[in-house]
Order: sequence, then C-alpha cells, then structure tokens
Amino acid sequence: MTNSVADSNTTKHIKFDKNAVSRVGRSNQVYSEHTGARLVAGCVCLNKEKTRVLLVQSTAHKSKWVLPKGGVEKDEYPEFAKTACRETWEEAGVLGTISTIVDLGIVQDLRPPKHWGNPKAFEQQGNDNNATAKTITAPPRSEFHFFEMIVDELVENYPERGERNRKWFNYEDALKELERAKRPELVEILKRSSLNVSNHF
Repeated sequence: MTNSVADSNTTKHIKFDKNAVSRVGRSNQVYSEHTGARLVAGCVCLNKEKTRVLLVQSTAHKSKWVLPKGGVEKDEYPEFAKTACRETWEEAGVLGTISTIVDLGIVQDLRPPKHWGNPKAFEQQGNDNNATAKTITAPPRSEFHFFEMIVDELVENYPERGERNRKWFNYEDALKELERAKRPELVEILKRSSLNVSNHF
C-alpha cells in the first residue's frame, strides 16, 4: 500500500510503502561508498504548533527514548525521505507532511564501533616511552538523514505497536531523554529543528 497526498507550500507528503509489518534484516540496506557507514533516515515529528516532539522507545533499551529512524533500503535510495516516512510509520504510527523549508542536514554517528568494547581502553595506546597519545578514529557507524515532519495523524494500529511505545515531549525533556540515551547525533538533530527555535520565543 502506498501513502501519498498533494503538496502544499511549505510541506509535502512523501509516497512510501505503508505496510502492516515492518521491514526486517539488513540484506537490502545501503552503505556509503565513501565511508562504509550505514545510511539511516528518520523524522523529527512535531505537533502542528511546533511545541512538542514525538519520541519512541528503543527496542534494545525500553527505558530509553529516541527519534524514529531506520536503514535506507535499495528500492528507496537515494530518496531518503521515503525511508524516513516509512520508518516513522513502522515505529511510531505517524502520518504527516515533510517540511520543505527546514533542512536538518546530515549527521554522522561517530561513536566507536561496538567491537571496540570500552573506548577508554584505546586512549592509553600511544603512551609507550612517554610518547604523545595518539588519536584513534574510526569511520562513522551511520550517516543520518533526518527530516522535519508535522504530524497529521497518530494511527493506533501500526507495525511496531507491540514492540515500543510513543510519547510526546517538550524540547527540554526530549533533549534530556536523548542525552540520557547517549545519542549525541540525535541531540544534534533535535537542536537543528524548529522545536528548538520555537522554544526560545
């Protein structure tokens, strides 16, 4: 099933696969040919007054709240907005319009790879013989493409309704939740959104 609506002056609906079940697995997902980072897209979902943002529970850590997002797949690339809308539908049951005037840009997930274990252990490398500590870097885990969405409808029956909850937050509380979840890349995205701008007026 495809979801679409006509464009307006400042927002537009994006055609995407609005299915009853979520896509699973990474065999069809796309990775950056430059860095190898997994390409991810998602939405900052705002109410019409732009005073609240909708977060979803992390499936890995139920006590943590994040922005809805997921991997870009081959049939969607390079139309990142399609992935953003599909993942937002699957994870949060949200239907809405994408802003055509707010550009959230691209953010890299620069957290150390999971197989590194404790990143602090690597800070000691390069200290032998009183040498200056080396800065150890790795390619980004993920490359995030986010879009600002104005919520039109919260659908009760959506693909991941039994796996995670959704909840509205004001700017300050959402920022705290993303910081508590240790997701600096999502914090940066939220700071770029209209919710941050409206919060200061």
